[in-house]
Amino acid sequence: MDKKKEIPIWEKYALTVDEATVYFNIGENKIRDLIREPDCEFVLYVGRKALIKRTVFEDFLSKTDVV
Repeated sequence: MDKKKEIPIWEKYALTVDEATVYFNIGENKIRDLIREPDCEFVLYVGRKALIKRTVFEDFLSKTDVV
């Protein structure tokens, strides 16, 4: 029997864009705009799939006043 382990969202290293919208309460379009920036340090691409490095994005948000 192959059981998939479910990791709580707050313990994950990287979040999908959908998970990030829920976790950070920021809209999908805004997150996608942010990860398109050339100096974006919190995005990780797995193929074409964009993942958000949770703690790096948290640091980014804590240092900014406007998103």
